[in-house]
Amino acid sequence: MRIRTAVLCGLAGTAVIALAARRLRTVEVTGESMLPGLRPGDWLIVRDGARPVPGAVVVAGHPERRELLIVKRVSHRSADGWWLESDNQRAPGGRDSWDFGAVADDLVVGRVVLRYWPRPRVRLTRRPAR
Repeated sequence: MRIRTAVLCGLAGTAVIALAARRLRTVEVTGESMLPGLRPGDWLIVRDGARPVPGAVVVAGHPERRELLIVKRVSHRSADGWWLESDNQRAPGGRDSWDFGAVADDLVVGRVVLRYWPRPRVRLTRRPAR
């Protein structure tokens, strides 16, 4: 248990340093297109500028709405860019390269390197006495 705690503290420290250096960013997952691996409310650490590789999860600008970031899995590279797919093709409202085609290199923000969850909520009120 102590080793695990030390490793987690070391990883957290490294993440803080890298975030400060602006090589990493955090992104929250919304929608169900990446279930079961990623759920709505999950938080991701993304390495900016990391080259996509098939099988990796990346964050990219949506080709039709560039201000919107999407989280998708890299399928392959085509002549037009990266083919990005949802893990859950049946997700309501989910869209990926099957809908909008390959995503250009300049729209790929980076590769997901770590998933973490927000800290548990702290109870600020006492439970009633029984």
